[in-house]
Amino acid sequence: MPATELLIRNARVVRPDDPPANSPDPLDIAISGGRVDAIGLNLPVEDHTRVVDAKGLLAFPGVVDAHQHWGIYRDLAADTESESRACAQGGVTTSLTYLRTGRYYLNRGGSYREFMPEALDRMAGRSHVDYGLHLAPMTAEHIDEIPYLVEEFGVTSFKIFMFYGGHGLHGRSSDQSEFLMIPPTERYDLAHFEFVMRGIQRAREQFGDHLSLSLHCETAEIMAAYTALVEQDPRQTGLRAYSASRPAHSEGLAITMASYLAHETGLADINLLHLSSAKAVAAALTMAKAFPHVNFRREVTIGHLLADVDTAHGIGGKVNPPLRERADVEALWRHLLAGDIDWVVSDHACCRDEQKFGSDRDDVFLARSGFGGAEYLLAGLVGEGRKRGLSPQRIAELTAANPARRYGLPRKGHLAVGYDADVVLVDPAAQWTVRAADSESAQEYTPFEGFEMTAKVTDVFLRGHHILRKGQPQDGVHGRYLRRGGG
Repeated sequence: MPATELLIRNARVVRPDDPPANSPDPLDIAISGGRVDAIGLNLPVEDHTRVVDAKGLLAFPGVVDAHQHWGIYRDLAADTESESRACAQGGVTTSLTYLRTGRYYLNRGGSYREFMPEALDRMAGRSHVDYGLHLAPMTAEHIDEIPYLVEEFGVTSFKIFMFYGGHGLHGRSSDQSEFLMIPPTERYDLAHFEFVMRGIQRAREQFGDHLSLSLHCETAEIMAAYTALVEQDPRQTGLRAYSASRPAHSEGLAITMASYLAHETGLADINLLHLSSAKAVAAALTMAKAFPHVNFRREVTIGHLLADVDTAHGIGGKVNPPLRERADVEALWRHLLAGDIDWVVSDHACCRDEQKFGSDRDDVFLARSGFGGAEYLLAGLVGEGRKRGLSPQRIAELTAANPARRYGLPRKGHLAVGYDADVVLVDPAAQWTVRAADSESAQEYTPFEGFEMTAKVTDVFLRGHHILRKGQPQDGVHGRYLRRGGG
């Protein structure tokens, strides 16, 4: 065994495959060369070994936050730096961020052959955590580029935004071609979604079944009609109005259509993103029974688990799909505890104050969609989850092991010999209040403002680098771009 460079002593190691236990036994974690070398009791210390005493805190595998949006509203380079620091605060050691052509991100159309080198150049040397990319095929050209993206950049996951062809990112829109920056001869619609699926399936036959497709499931026609109704009703305001304008059955209908297309095209690995409502999860489970040959994965966000239309701090909580009623929050927790949900993410999308709010700060339809939240991901899930009987082992599965396995990260997601030494120490007894001013994100507000948390991330190690110490991000940029594959 190589000489131990770092020894994390007296940590209650949480491993996803262990039997559920609220209080895992204290163990030592030996690290060298960025990997875990050994986990056990009273591991030996050498003269040059750096020792960190975990003092009995929980040690989770680094969070693989499988759904973020770096650079959506700010320069990608600046966002990579600031939002990766926020990731470290939340125990996130791997960020998988969604990029696409069109407005926002790099504000350009064209091929991914030209887009990808520019995006990676802007991100290089700036991230405090490891990162990978999901890409959205917006045009026929992009579908043809899928094999190239797999081979050249190690991109193995792709995305469809089901509502983009007929509804705006923030509400109604009359010019989708300009927003999407696609040729006038093309449409971003159900037929395009089918062809994306067929393109990914062809690539799976060439490269293997580790390629998957993720879908944002909302139905444009339903949302457009309900937005018109809500805007005519002065009694509906704020986040409740926005939720009513994008009703839960819009999610269910889109899930049903996407699932049938997966069946029709033979595309087996489908990820249903940020399910926000009881109706959405019910539709997802119904489709899993209808098409048992489709290997569905179901995702929820920490925002939809912690906040609702009444408890979120103002219209800064506008997001797609919307925050819902408390009954939907409770339904998501029931499904999470029942094992119906596969992973929990942040859907982190930094949107600064001057960008978020329109000329009337109380008009939810003038505000932009999306907010940050990676810095609260693990603490929020540990604190609220443990109150509801969610074991640490299940939390590690939801935040690390499952997304790492699905998205082709064979050295992430576990605390075990040979894995990357991504370790997060969590105090499950800490109590603190969320304040946007304490976040490393460039976003100056949070819909979680004032929320009382009952667990806290204290220290984070990325491949053995101590990137968060006693709650404070450390100097030094250690994040790497992750080419993904099978395994």
